[in-house]
Amino acid sequence: MKNYIEETYTNVQLQEGSRIIEQLLVECYIRRGISTKELARKILLPVPVATAIKKELIKTGVLTQDRGVHCTRKGIAYIENELGYGGLDRTLYGKLMANKTDWRTELADILSILTELLHMRPQVNVQIDQSKCTPETSLRRALLCLREHALIGKQILCVGDDDLVSVSLGFLLKRLFPNTRNQRAVISVIDIDERFLQYIRDIARKEQLPITCHNIDLRQPLPKKLCGQYDCFFTDPPYTLQGMSLFISRGISALKKEKGLPIFLSFAHKSPDFTLALQREFVGMGLSIREIISHFNEYEGAQMIGNRGQMIVLKTTELTSPDITATFEDMLYTGEVKRTLRTYQCKLCSESIIVGVEGEFFTIEELKNQGCPVCEGNIFALIDKKHIG
Repeated sequence: MKNYIEETYTNVQLQEGSRIIEQLLVECYIRRGISTKELARKILLPVPVATAIKKELIKTGVLTQDRGVHCTRKGIAYIENELGYGGLDRTLYGKLMANKTDWRTELADILSILTELLHMRPQVNVQIDQSKCTPETSLRRALLCLREHALIGKQILCVGDDDLVSVSLGFLLKRLFPNTRNQRAVISVIDIDERFLQYIRDIARKEQLPITCHNIDLRQPLPKKLCGQYDCFFTDPPYTLQGMSLFISRGISALKKEKGLPIFLSFAHKSPDFTLALQREFVGMGLSIREIISHFNEYEGAQMIGNRGQMIVLKTTELTSPDITATFEDMLYTGEVKRTLRTYQCKLCSESIIVGVEGEFFTIEELKNQGCPVCEGNIFALIDKKHIG
């Protein structure tokens, strides 16, 4: 079928990219008879620009103007068959996109399933900066993807997924498309932890979710088969500047070469100086900041970041390119970057145990899990800390 979006984009040449034309078409499909003014408001464009797009789409025969803007039969067929909206539960979609209803109530069944699945996921490995987000956070990320027009009919990538965002995306798609054969979105996960990959594979197989998993060490460049394929990606990288740059770089390599593609970056709230360095990295990679949502992410037991983290929504531009393309050989994880030796004292027998990169235990979590080497107690007090290297 003819690509009406690209044809219109060629004629209008929008700075926002071709994705905004798709959003306009979908708004006309969902809200039949929408006014041009309301259409412009929905897609955040000036009325004259929205009008120009509308006129071009009318010329192609996919829209018509009659007491508001409507999709023609040709337009409906294009949106349903080519953009992947065929079989959509439009009522549910409208409620979730309007953001006026309590999505926790609307998606209570999914949240219940996710609560059980996330409770049963593998234990996090703090040595590679894994942490457990709550079920609500995982599903909230999936909803954000929907509201950014990056879910339906799209190729979605999770760069690391100990939070099971891929599973949340899959279940949300199942609710939006009761007949799952109609939906066309595909979700991919790349991660170094085979435990999580196998857990996600097992869930996807049982629940018939459109998820594929790849065991990838992000220190190495992505395989060519994964490059230039995706419409968006999620990542919750190590909370170091190096970790963020690496994960974002690999994600950019996987994206299609288009402007306006969203990147969903979960990251800790940081100091002004660190945030400045973070934003310099974004600029260096040709990324613009679409939105920063404070306290968006909630984690279980992540006291170091106050159990909360921010969601940074980035957008690609014409200048977007990865900062890291070759093999990564720098320090990556928090334990590597912040090299410390910490001395803990067992509350039961007063034995002193050194924890850190060169210590008897790598992390306090590991020490607590294994217990004191002398008495097997698991309550400790920090009595000394020093930086090394």
